[in-house]
Amino acid sequence: MTTTFGATPFTNEPFTTPPLSDERLATLVTALRGVLADDQVLLAKTDRYNRARVPAPFPVHRWSERVPDVVVMPTSTEQVAQVVRIANDLKVPVVPRDGGTGLTDGAVPMHRGIVVDVKKMNQIHELDLVHRTVTVGTGINMLKLNERLAPHGLFYPDDPASYPCSLVGGRIGTSGWSLIGSRYGHTRDLVLSFDHVLPTGDVLHVGDGIGQQISKSSSGYQLKHLFMGHQGTLGIATRATLKLFPKPEAELSPFWAFDNYDDAHACTGALARAGVATFAGAVLFDEHKVAYLRRDDEAYIPQPADVRALVCAVMYGYEDEVRAGGRRLFRIAKEHGARYLGDEISEGDWAARHDRYATPLHGRTKDGQVIPMSWHCEDASITFANLPAVSRAWHEILADLRRRTDVFDDWGMFAYTNTSTGVDYLTEIDVGIWEQRLDEAAWAAWVEAKRAIAQVAIASGGSMSACHGSCREGEVDLLPQELGRGFDVMLDVKRVLDPNNIMNPGKYLLDRAYDRSTDAHR
Repeated sequence: MTTTFGATPFTNEPFTTPPLSDERLATLVTALRGVLADDQVLLAKTDRYNRARVPAPFPVHRWSERVPDVVVMPTSTEQVAQVVRIANDLKVPVVPRDGGTGLTDGAVPMHRGIVVDVKKMNQIHELDLVHRTVTVGTGINMLKLNERLAPHGLFYPDDPASYPCSLVGGRIGTSGWSLIGSRYGHTRDLVLSFDHVLPTGDVLHVGDGIGQQISKSSSGYQLKHLFMGHQGTLGIATRATLKLFPKPEAELSPFWAFDNYDDAHACTGALARAGVATFAGAVLFDEHKVAYLRRDDEAYIPQPADVRALVCAVMYGYEDEVRAGGRRLFRIAKEHGARYLGDEISEGDWAARHDRYATPLHGRTKDGQVIPMSWHCEDASITFANLPAVSRAWHEILADLRRRTDVFDDWGMFAYTNTSTGVDYLTEIDVGIWEQRLDEAAWAAWVEAKRAIAQVAIASGGSMSACHGSCREGEVDLLPQELGRGFDVMLDVKRVLDPNNIMNPGKYLLDRAYDRSTDAHR
């Protein structure tokens, strides 16, 4: 029997999944307490409400419709597997939650059910100094892990903006992107293997070959990437083995100012193509982003009005390498008309790269009124040559959105190298959202804008998401267009691995894998 939760599984129209009936909830809790301790099964309103929100602009005016029925906090792979088996038996949705920092609502329980919070699985199980690997529970975050690794002169270089609060398991489930990925690789490159609970409750070891520490195998299908970036729709990672690197002796993060976007864009590409071995990334901030920083960021030293774009390059490595590479990049920047902003701004702004994730920020209405807004961004992978055209098109979309409503503000764009070759860029447009004014009309306008932003990315030959995922309203509508036959394969995989549609239903249009006639009644 397959199960599709919710009243309208094949559209983006608002719908509500009711809470479990008292009888079904009692049956579920009794079963869960048979495999978990009482303090691992949470029913209090505060426990459930606190796990129903993420930083993304989930429609907060309908927030109460997405509160889980129960939260569980397992401590082992076997406990996770037992919870998932119970969910299959009782046909109750399961949603994994790690740090809850995702920007496409992957951890929001669209159809209530069980939220599996992995934060108690935060142990370091094995540190192998010979092979430079560490095996951890997926509930640990990179900050705490690196504190433990520092005395050994090693670090785990997965460095998202949400570094202090996102967890290893969430990074696997979203196939996360790292700020220094051009030097060390992104999550998919840094995770060697992991134990994974499938939607049926079976346990699979995912990696190259059967070993935990193997980085390359040609045995069979390469399954690791299949079980990364699925947004919790194909199971739950519980224990992972990660690559470690020597902690860098030096880092350099110069910021340069430009009086026009075109020169800054050209310089960014030249920096990425310079072939510097310690190159960890280059980022381009456009005029709208500079204006936002000048207007609203109290921690930022404002730039003169003639500064229309900023470029930052980042290098990590041994001191002699970074010095040599830095001289080359400074020479390239000067040739493109750059003006160095100085050590104070450069070091301070790079050091503060994690500090303001998911915090209320100052926004402006279309009439100029300054009010608190929440931050969101739409992201895509865009090739270098197409960045200027995509930037113009995206700002036009937001300008139209702002003309229609006071709820949104354009906070500018940045483009960040995905690889050391600079072929494509994580491209984000930051948006302020006045959540207190968010209603059905504003939400519909936002979804329309998200869809238009994604369409521009696809039309440019890019991908509509570089890191956050495209699993919710708006951009998700274009997933079949971007992936073509690949989307049909996704449906096939989902149907085979999750016959009861238990894992995170409502995401990635995967409910289409199931027959409407088998809709379940809660």
